[in-house]
Amino acid sequence: MMTQYIQKGIYETTELDGEFIILNTDDYTITKLNDVGGYCWSKLNEVQTVATLTKNLIEKFSINGDETQVERDMEEFLENLLQCGLIQYAD
Repeated sequence: MMTQYIQKGIYETTELDGEFIILNTDDYTITKLNDVGGYCWSKLNEVQTVATLTKNLIEKFSINGDETQVERDMEEFLENLLQCGLIQYAD
């Protein structure tokens, strides 16, 4: 079974000038994401896998090229969100 991820809690999220700002009031942290990261973040309000997020990202942003690299970037992005305490494993 593929690893599944979901947002860890309900956070204040604001979009400002193409950036997404996530306020974690439990840890008193602010995380800034670009538009691509913000799109992925919005998808994580439901259970997602690396594969589904990668597929959605490629379709949304019309990404041409190495899908394997996009998947590796997605894994790194999700690992960063895990370390920030913003997402958790859903399975």
